[in-house]
Amino acid sequence: MGKLTRRIFLGLGAAAVGGLAIGGWYVTRTRANPLEGDLAAGDATFNPYVLVKSDGEIVVIAPRAEMGQGISTTLAALVAEELEVDLDQVTVAHGPASAAYANTAMLAADAAPAWDVSSWGESMRGLAETFGHVLGLQVTGGSSSTIDGYDKMRMAGAAARTQLIRAAADRWGVPADALRAERGEVVDPQGGRRATYGDLALAAAALGDPGDVALKDPAAWTRLGRSQPRVDLRDKVTGGRVFGIDVELPEMMHATVRMSPRFGAKAVSHDRDAALAVPGVWKIVPLDTAFGAGFGVIANSTWAAFKGAEALAPEWEAAAYPADADAQFAALARALDGEEGHEAGERGDAPAALAAAPQDEVFEVEYRAPFLAHGCLEPMNATARLREGKLDIWCGHQGPNLIPLIVADAAGVDQDAVEVHALSMGGGFGRRGEGDAPLYAALLARETDGRPVKVTWTREEDTAHDMYRPAALGRFRAHARPGEGPVALEMRIAAPPIIASVMGRNFPSMGASGADRPLLEGSANQPYGYENARFEGVEVPLGVPVGFWRAVGNSYNGFFHESFMDEIAAKAGVDPVAMRLRLMQGEDFATARRVVERVAEMSGWGAAEEGRAKGVAFTLSFGSWVGQVVEVSRRDGGVRVEKVWCAADLGRVLDPSIVEAQMISGINYGLSAAMREAVTFADGEVQELNFWDYDPLRMAQAPQIEVALMETAPRMGGAGEPGQPPAAPALANAIHALTGERLREMPFGRYVEFV
Repeated sequence: MGKLTRRIFLGLGAAAVGGLAIGGWYVTRTRANPLEGDLAAGDATFNPYVLVKSDGEIVVIAPRAEMGQGISTTLAALVAEELEVDLDQVTVAHGPASAAYANTAMLAADAAPAWDVSSWGESMRGLAETFGHVLGLQVTGGSSSTIDGYDKMRMAGAAARTQLIRAAADRWGVPADALRAERGEVVDPQGGRRATYGDLALAAAALGDPGDVALKDPAAWTRLGRSQPRVDLRDKVTGGRVFGIDVELPEMMHATVRMSPRFGAKAVSHDRDAALAVPGVWKIVPLDTAFGAGFGVIANSTWAAFKGAEALAPEWEAAAYPADADAQFAALARALDGEEGHEAGERGDAPAALAAAPQDEVFEVEYRAPFLAHGCLEPMNATARLREGKLDIWCGHQGPNLIPLIVADAAGVDQDAVEVHALSMGGGFGRRGEGDAPLYAALLARETDGRPVKVTWTREEDTAHDMYRPAALGRFRAHARPGEGPVALEMRIAAPPIIASVMGRNFPSMGASGADRPLLEGSANQPYGYENARFEGVEVPLGVPVGFWRAVGNSYNGFFHESFMDEIAAKAGVDPVAMRLRLMQGEDFATARRVVERVAEMSGWGAAEEGRAKGVAFTLSFGSWVGQVVEVSRRDGGVRVEKVWCAADLGRVLDPSIVEAQMISGINYGLSAAMREAVTFADGEVQELNFWDYDPLRMAQAPQIEVALMETAPRMGGAGEPGQPPAAPALANAIHALTGERLREMPFGRYVEFV
């Protein structure tokens, strides 16, 4: 992949519609197969996803980051279904960092609302996919991996199967349509002959382009649509070395970083001699990057590096940004008071309708959401080796072919001299799409005389230097007509812009332009037939690095929007489920209506039990339509979250057990944020540094969760993130139904004792 320039990143509108900016060939070209450059004698590759080794081993490339979501299993199953092999017959690998594995579906998801299947909507998605092809970004994000791989990887398996059958037909002198493939063999039913894929591979690969190939009818699937054994399970439960933090190499050094806890500030002083006096500490390296300033400590063990970093005892410059939560939210409030933002999803004329409404039917409320850390169980790490002009990087990363763009100049090598060894990761949630960990490793590798160096962060360093989910402040007005619901509503949301923050530190020469799209997602793009609605986002840089956090803008806007919907229902004196269904009339919103009806039925909505109450929420995100009902109860000492019902329509479910697990995961992640988690500041420094003060939901408080998967939506949706956004508002709405208290700020644990 060439250098990612501002022209390529921002100017592709023209390229995508006709090749005017960078040429039609660049838009339509086929990427080279990266497996071809490293083939051993006797190995055969059919396309970027299928490799058959000389000993007959079949390797399926699943080129998306495995961070516990099961994507390596589902992507491999897409190939295996068409290749007619079972997962126990193949080795699944991530494969090299390459533009051949570009995620073209990720951008398409935001190109048009998910319910819009018009020619305009499909055209916009096609344009975005072309944009993605030109960029060539091998990125895992946006709950898009199965959507992106659905056609590509089935076609890869079908193409390889076709070539293998053709090779057998040529060998045996029979028509190809007289043969079939089954469990890694080509079979001649009439002649009683069989040949393994390994035996046929070289001849098959030499046949060249297989031309048009036929995909199996889903009705004939024997693997897809069914739960498959996880291909990564054995190594993870037996302690296999699969994560970045597990890397062990000959002559390896160890290191850590001690970066300024005040973003953008540098050290005023530090005790270098004390750090070097720690047994095992070898070198102290000053670091000054777009991600921050501080020090790298290289030692003969991770523990020695940690102790050396502690002994540095640096003092830091003052913060140049609002130094605590009060000042930060005051800045957001000032922006809402006096600044104009960008609009999206406007319908009718909300300001005029609100002005004309009976004022006793109009109300206004304010909501808040705090900064949040990602809380990956595996702390940030990367290993690097710089030797003879080549830089090797070992790490888990959500964008492996972005790493050379970020680290090459710092290491003093060409981008083509950077080889990324992609590993599994103990949690990602967007955090491992950043370039800081590999960049620090590359910089420290310059200091180790060709020896590899593994850079491991402490948990405190990790939490204090996250790229946080933005804090957000929302002000909402609505006309709630008694007995009906919203006639008009207006939502204004202020938050730091994510795209500008991400681009500014990872690609500082580029910057960003245009409105920050994540700021309003989860509010302006929801499937409700409002008569009058206005959504405005106000970007407020606060000096704190923000980034992609599971469900991104949906994570706070889901809370804002769906809690406010409940307030409208209460003001109008109507049932919140009935009100939502009334707003979901029409074919565009039919999927949403079915989901809300399903989750209401699952939960027994409307049936009251003494001391218990339920709350409902619905969010469309990442192409998936998800409704949830949370039930809470009064217990001695506080409120107990008893159960969550979840109905999710993804259009197509490729592995029910994995999708169900992802919905449960998203719900628990959302409940953790809603009940317990917040990142706060004092004197410009993050106060929550470990899991004892940035406290995720524990098993003792985790509710029972029941998930129903549906397949009626017109397009396939994602699984990794959509379970998260409805969890917080459904819980808030349930607490209001139980206690009468309306919670408009997370975490709710500040106001409610959970037991």
